[in-house]
Amino acid sequence: MTKTVNQKAWLLVLPVFAVVAFSAVLPLMTVVNYSVQDTFGNNQFFWNGLGWFQELLDPASQFGERFFDSLWRNLLFSAIILAIEVPLGIAVALSMPREGRSVAFCLVLMALPLLIPWNVVGTIWQVFARTDIGLLGATLNAIGIDYNYAGSALAAWVTIVTMDVWHWTSLVALLCYAGLKSIPDAYYQAARIDGASQWAIFRTIQLPKMRRVLLIAVLLRFMDSFMIYTEPFVLTGGGPGNATTFLSIDLVKLALGQFDLGRAAAMSLVYNLIILSVCWVFYTVMTNVDAGNRTVLTESDPADAAAAGSLPPATSIPLDRRAA
Repeated sequence: MTKTVNQKAWLLVLPVFAVVAFSAVLPLMTVVNYSVQDTFGNNQFFWNGLGWFQELLDPASQFGERFFDSLWRNLLFSAIILAIEVPLGIAVALSMPREGRSVAFCLVLMALPLLIPWNVVGTIWQVFARTDIGLLGATLNAIGIDYNYAGSALAAWVTIVTMDVWHWTSLVALLCYAGLKSIPDAYYQAARIDGASQWAIFRTIQLPKMRRVLLIAVLLRFMDSFMIYTEPFVLTGGGPGNATTFLSIDLVKLALGQFDLGRAAAMSLVYNLIILSVCWVFYTVMTNVDAGNRTVLTESDPADAAAAGSLPPATSIPLDRRAA
């Protein structure tokens, strides 16, 4: 007997598609149109073909040099952010209580930085890091450290990285905490029976169970850090010089400051393509590694693979019996 599937529920999705088409697809087509044309104002456009893209991807041109300088700054910033926030978020999640009255307090405390708007975060740190009235800047100068984020590229980078770590480490910590809460107590009981150290429990139980949430955390943090605009723009304006001029800031300066719509449109499309490509490559690599690990486990011992979804036998976990 064939079961009839009701497809009328798709009608409820049509308004969403209409909103997405209006708010995303149409502006995207406008950007594509600008990227192949040039204008001298008065709403008069001239066909330029792929000229802007060729100039953008040519490091020898002034436009290409400007683009690649901003791109390397973006990639360096994202790499630093991931290298700091992911291990720090894991450490914070491991130190958070999992039972008792303090759980709710810790969750609310960790969520507070995420509730602050991006422009307010930039303003807070702009005042906090000032050398005359700011607590951070005045304190560092008082103890003999020459600190001025408006005049030193290194100080500006340290301030922006610290600001982003303060703002977004909570997201990684909360995602990791959710992964830790999903681990059954039977895993820890088996580890205690085998006399496992805390490092062995983390390496063989907690870290594998957090792999999926860590994938989500890394993807979200990469996209956010690679597209960062408001916080560094409010804090440094892209300076000193061009030290903190990331692609997003450079794009706004090009489009709104210089009103060079053709070059700005070409840069925005390449910018978007880079984000999509890196996220796709990273997600594909991580999912393939996860699938490969499960395949190896199934081929080595099907009983262990079946038990991995429910309760782990104590002998299936390679544990370090040394004292924690």
